[in-house]
Amino acid sequence: MGDPMTQPADRQPPDHPPTDDQGTPRPDYQGTPSPDYQHLQDAARRHLWMHFTRMSSYADHDVPVMVRGEGPWVWDSKGRRYLDGLSGLFVVQAGHGRRELAEAAAHQAGQLAYFPLWSYAHPNAIELSERLASLAPGSINRVFFTTSGGEAVESAWKLARQFFRATGQPGRYKVLSRDIAYHGTTMGALSITGLPSIKEAFEPLVPGSVRVANTNFYRAPEHGDDLSAFGIWAADDIERHILMEGPESVAAVFLEPVQNSGGCFPPPPGYFQRVREICDRHGVLLVSDEVICAFGRLGSWFGSEHYGYQPDMITCAKGMTSGYSPLGALLVDDRLMEPFLDGTTTFYHGFTFGGHPVSTAVALANLDLMEKEDLVGGVAARSAAFRTVLEGLRDLPIVGDVRGEGFFYGIELVKDKDTRESFDDDESERLLRGYLSGALFDAGLICRADDRGDPVVQLAPPLICEQEHFDLIGETLRAVLSEAWSRL
Repeated sequence: MGDPMTQPADRQPPDHPPTDDQGTPRPDYQGTPSPDYQHLQDAARRHLWMHFTRMSSYADHDVPVMVRGEGPWVWDSKGRRYLDGLSGLFVVQAGHGRRELAEAAAHQAGQLAYFPLWSYAHPNAIELSERLASLAPGSINRVFFTTSGGEAVESAWKLARQFFRATGQPGRYKVLSRDIAYHGTTMGALSITGLPSIKEAFEPLVPGSVRVANTNFYRAPEHGDDLSAFGIWAADDIERHILMEGPESVAAVFLEPVQNSGGCFPPPPGYFQRVREICDRHGVLLVSDEVICAFGRLGSWFGSEHYGYQPDMITCAKGMTSGYSPLGALLVDDRLMEPFLDGTTTFYHGFTFGGHPVSTAVALANLDLMEKEDLVGGVAARSAAFRTVLEGLRDLPIVGDVRGEGFFYGIELVKDKDTRESFDDDESERLLRGYLSGALFDAGLICRADDRGDPVVQLAPPLICEQEHFDLIGETLRAVLSEAWSRL
């Protein structure tokens, strides 16, 4: 699942209209602060608890307040325009301000605003489940709706446990996931997450979660230039841990097609095919966590389709509605449903707002829009151009690696390109939070500067973006990264 930290939370956004080198207001400044600006600031500081945010950061600085969006752009309450280079939070596939999605929500709210899926159904949930099953690979035909990606991951672990209990293997409860990977914040999903720094405050967590190697080839010098051999090694690490834990105790492996946290680690060739073989050999379920990677982000409807592997379950959310209403889902292979189709066996699990009528209406309209405008095909067609712009930054001394897929990329920052030496914790704090995050924001680009793992800048623009937006991203990054290096 995609995690919520769009930028380090203690960045210090500017409190003045952005200007060029001569002090002239930039042309993207389109207005004056709203009349209730100060009230919003005072109320935010007094009452709003922002997610994954170092709240002390705003004791002496304004809280950025976004008020409007159109296409790939958003505007704040001071009238400043920004290119949304992160799609909100890897979410807004179709771009901001799509009236047809707003109208779909309004129409459904006026017809049937709410009814649960607890022993009932409504047309939108039925139609969307059929639609998702038609898009999903293989025999994944069942859809369990949630309201978020984290809830979908939580649901997948619970389903895996109950499935094995119902099929006479109650000892299978453990899950494997990759080092540094993020899968959500509910207690189960947080347990699966491989980021110790965001887990320690909530321990003890759910037992039975085990870490395996990730696919960060840039930080695997012992494998030289042999990417395929590294991929087999990383996949085999999953088998090593299954055998170490005891296959009879392992229920599932949770993997993102492209791992988000740590900076967009794509899979090496053959990696997922090897993982599938390993899971089959030991009777372990393969869960493809596609909260970020589904719905066109990589240039296919699903990341598993893009990389040619068949999961047993897919978790998804975010781009399903382009963020116009909250919705997540767990997509399940037919065989996992079989124990629940006879007798009294029941999956005692659910959410009040899972499969909400308004959210499912928006999802259907969003899928219609994406198909009509061929947004998925557009990513496939333009992803090389986006990559070329980002690869062009490799000449900067601070850029060590550029990696990713589709419209989902990370740029790893280093102190020494030859040795690949990274920044220590204090240096990373000064680089990312002391300068980069605020400077990128000030320059009109919303992206993520992050250091869970080594320092990276991440980009995931809306799927409607074209060459002009790629060029602006590249120009902004070049200017800000060059200045960051000069400050070092």
